Amino acid sequence: MLSGLVGFSAAETADKGNYDPVPDIMHHIQDSHSWHLWGEGEKSVGFPLPVILIDNGLQVFSSSKFGHHEDEVAESNGNYYKLHHNKIYKTDAAGTLNMNGEEVTNARPFDLSITKNVAMTIFAAVLLTLLAFGTAKSYKKSMVPSGVARFMEPLVIFVRDEIALQNIGSVRYKKYVPYLVTLFLFIWIINVLGLIPGAANVSGNIAFTMVLALLTLIIVNVNGKKTYWSHIFDPLGNNMPWAGKILVYIILVPVEILSIFTRPFALMIRLFANMTAGHIIVLSLVSLIFIIKSFAIAPVSIALTLFIDVLEVLVAALQAYIFTLLTALFIGMAEEEPHHAH
Repeated sequence: MLSGLVGFSAAETADKGNYDPVPDIMHHIQDSHSWHLWGEGEKSVGFPLPVILIDNGLQVFSSSKFGHHEDEVAESNGNYYKLHHNKIYKTDAAGTLNMNGEEVTNARPFDLSITKNVAMTIFAAVLLTLLAFGTAKSYKKSMVPSGVARFMEPLVIFVRDEIALQNIGSVRYKKYVPYLVTLFLFIWIINVLGLIPGAANVSGNIAFTMVLALLTLIIVNVNGKKTYWSHIFDPLGNNMPWAGKILVYIILVPVEILSIFTRPFALMIRLFANMTAGHIIVLSLVSLIFIIKSFAIAPVSIALTLFIDVLEVLVAALQAYIFTLLTALFIGMAEEEPHHAH
């Protein structure tokens, strides 16, 4: 997370006047078509990522074609493209961008590029797959866990017993355990990897959290029982005649339908906001050194940064737990059987 700001020297900051940390902070929490590790300008260290576009056929080329500062025109099969605020626009050979105020009016090709966030997501998925196969291999040798299985078994049991069983119930919880375990471990790995300097803050990308929330929305509503849908469209049941319920239902039914979408929406925003806020706080604390332009503030800034970083390690696991817990809770509400009076 600190890669870009650490590489920005106090002398360079002084030459440019008052340092504004907002552009650097926003740059480091956003997605990118190249992977920046450390340094700035000509001293920048990183590597390009593949650009995949659908525009007059399939266009595949390296993001290095956009140049060191990502301000050059990339050519592919007679088509010309330029990066502007991490978005690819189609241009002429000169790289002309037509502006309408702050908005670029150039056409945009359909972008399927392997960006920094996509690359990190693939890496996390591969890592989780290796952990799963390593655990399975350990149990084939012996039912006594060893190696990676000793790390994975307590986590799987925790998700199974404390999350799935407690919130879904003993009758149907087993079929959801594989998904909930995968969800918990995947979010946790993504969050922890995002704390490494130079890595991507994937869970700070709202598109990523939106997909996870969408999966929860689909699973909950596809598996919803009759009582779940009855509660939404007939929340008062048979407690009063229809004549008296009509006015109440004008308010209750729309609210219940809205709740179908607000629950996963809350999941999406909670994970996104918490992980993004942590990164912004860390980068802001480091920026104090360059804003105040004094090394005297450095010990305080670094100490606070280390404290927040340690706290972020806890938040990484906590957010994975909360997302998985609420997902299991929503599934349990949809799977709940009707209560019969004795």
